[in-house]
Amino acid sequence: MFSLQTIFGKGDKFYGLLEQSAATVCESAKALHELLNKPGQGSVMAAFTATRAREKELAAQISEGLVNTFVTALDREDIEALNSALYKIPKTIEKFAERYEIVAERLAGVDFAQRALVLERSSEVVAEMIGELRRGLRIDPVKKLQDRLQALESEGDRMLLSPYRTLYVEGGDVMRAVLAKDLFELIEKAIDKCRDVGNIVYSIVLKNS
Repeated sequence: MFSLQTIFGKGDKFYGLLEQSAATVCESAKALHELLNKPGQGSVMAAFTATRAREKELAAQISEGLVNTFVTALDREDIEALNSALYKIPKTIEKFAERYEIVAERLAGVDFAQRALVLERSSEVVAEMIGELRRGLRIDPVKKLQDRLQALESEGDRMLLSPYRTLYVEGGDVMRAVLAKDLFELIEKAIDKCRDVGNIVYSIVLKNS
């Protein structure tokens, strides 16, 4: 006979899987920052590929686990929402890296590294927020992390204005401006997706408080 503790213990495995998924988000963001500081490194692109493979595997494990687990530590819809939101961050980062590798020479002198640093910091906050889920769904620490994430997103938004002004008003290379805009928006999109994860975690804590 299975005890309730055994059944609930199986549901707790999702904490670990979500934490591993958040760790891959951090790895992707860190690899992006390294790519921008040291362009042309094949080892960095290999890191993106490996990280995305792990993220896909973790997402599949979470989805399969939801089908096969009777009781979950968190509501199923919340786990599904977190799984989907976390999955999208490395996917967006990889998309940036693939495009950047193609046009890096054309965009020499355009500073993406500062935005990538904001993304890296955002991913670290996301990992902390996911880690808070197994610590008892405490409102105060999660709210502080959520405020940090919102501040980082606002910082990323502000940082977009300066390069746009330089590229569109002062620059004369239209294609260069279009390519840079596309890449800037991908970084911003990844930061926004970090915010989405934070919003989901915060809503979970509020719902269970």
